[in-house]
Amino acid sequence: MAVLRRFDGNIISCRHRGVILSRHAGATHFWTSPHTALTTSSLNSRIIDTLRRQIATATLAPGHKLPAERELATLFDTTRITVKDALSMLETEGLIYREERRGWFVSLPRLEYNPASRSHFHEMVRAQQRQAQTQVLSCETVVAPCELVTEMGLSPLSKLIRICRARCIDGRTVLYVEHFLRPELFPGIEQQDLSQSLTALYQREYGLEYSRSRFDICPTAVRGEAASTLNLSQGSPVLAVSRINYDQFDRVIDCDREIWRHDAVRIRVESLSF
Repeated sequence: MAVLRRFDGNIISCRHRGVILSRHAGATHFWTSPHTALTTSSLNSRIIDTLRRQIATATLAPGHKLPAERELATLFDTTRITVKDALSMLETEGLIYREERRGWFVSLPRLEYNPASRSHFHEMVRAQQRQAQTQVLSCETVVAPCELVTEMGLSPLSKLIRICRARCIDGRTVLYVEHFLRPELFPGIEQQDLSQSLTALYQREYGLEYSRSRFDICPTAVRGEAASTLNLSQGSPVLAVSRINYDQFDRVIDCDREIWRHDAVRIRVESLSF
């Protein structure tokens, strides 16, 4: 806000957000300056364009924490609502991401993910010159969810081994995954190191290899443990990848349910030659 005062301290005129207030002969007048007035829409665009350019030129580097929404509102001389709208649009583009109670950050490059590839998570991440980490959250025996009874060809009330893991790229948690295994095919797997590749573990300890998979990929809203693991608010948009896996004997052996932060991954599938 620009303020002009007389020597006696009384306000003569002031300008705030493109609106000029002037006091003359005891009356207060309002008018809009054609040079400074900006609509909410143009302010929104200005914020987006400014941050987009800063990110494109790496002035705001990947992983950089943005100023708080209140600071950005002051910087752009607008409201937090306008700032929040602009940031949400940049988040939709995948340029920035938000972590619950931590703020906004510039997104790192997306991981290129080919669901049809035979490579496992750690191998895929290393191939793109990134660092992968896996944290085991839980391992337990559960009654098979109703939808998996049909998908996996199970009898009603069948038991499955459920392994939950958080997966990180360059120190940032980007994937929450649930694995549902047929227990008769993996005796004693609960005693194994489950932070390693399950693909490699299946092959080494149980002589089982993936031969084919069936995928479902769709956007959804994150809930429950997946939201807290990914540092997201309940209901935030995510990308869900569900995979039913078959072994070399064409048996269904497990199901993977992956919940990805949408700004962290790019799905890329190459078709086979005809």
